[in-house]
Amino acid sequence: KRALRFTGRLGVLASEEEDVPVDVIGKGSESQEIVIEEGERYVAVFDPLDGSSNVDAGIPTGTIIGIYEHDENCVFDPECVGEDCSEQEAVCLANTLQPGTNLVAAAYCLYSSSTFLALTLGNGVYIFTLDEQIGEFVLSKPDVKIPEDCKIYSLNEANLEKWDAPLQKVVQGWRRGTGRSGERFSSRYIGSMVGDVHRTLLYGGVFGYPGDTKNPNGKLRLLYEGAPMSFIVEQAGGLSTTGKERVMEIQPEFVHQRVPIILGSKNAVQEVIDAYAAEK
Repeated sequence: KRALRFTGRLGVLASEEEDVPVDVIGKGSESQEIVIEEGERYVAVFDPLDGSSNVDAGIPTGTIIGIYEHDENCVFDPECVGEDCSEQEAVCLANTLQPGTNLVAAAYCLYSSSTFLALTLGNGVYIFTLDEQIGEFVLSKPDVKIPEDCKIYSLNEANLEKWDAPLQKVVQGWRRGTGRSGERFSSRYIGSMVGDVHRTLLYGGVFGYPGDTKNPNGKLRLLYEGAPMSFIVEQAGGLSTTGKERVMEIQPEFVHQRVPIILGSKNAVQEVIDAYAAEK
């Protein structure tokens, strides 16, 4: 948060660690007063430590970042007082509640055997590796393309019986080799979104945290997990869906909104989309 504050480019930040969006150009790092100054501004949304529950087990963790352009209609009058200020703050803070289609950049950092940075600016995905000798990220995988076909899925199968019927049917077909591809799939599940998606990008596959009878909307957050990762996957040639709609097109209603997610290799995710469509 401090690093973002000192870029001079950021107006509002939303994070899994903050209850509400936070102004990062105010008078202090703890200030939640929204202050919009002249100049180019961006909105940053991020999950600071994805997979934090796995830290003690030494399992890979990561950071997920999404960047939106600031709404030009957000104008804050420093002379305002009382309720007028609250209304202006509400309009400015609503900058964080944008669909993934408005993203101008997305990235994740994976902290594992090396520190990897995957980045998209809307024109492909590029993966960098931290070179600790020079203290810089070096381009290691340019223009990453996720394989269209795959034989790997990454879902918590302990919840299979609680999933929607179309998803159950597709996954059971993958397990048996009776799915659309005719291939028998293997299960690879870390339980850390950044780690699972990184492997999926490189080798192909399907990662998902679908809704179930206990959590109909899943457990991943739309704004700073679902949308940025969906942007990265789509820029690499994959797909991302809830089963019923494209994740990137969902309009967030509040900062910590949850959403079911199935993303990864194009043909396998399309099989899930078609299964839901056939149920209608």
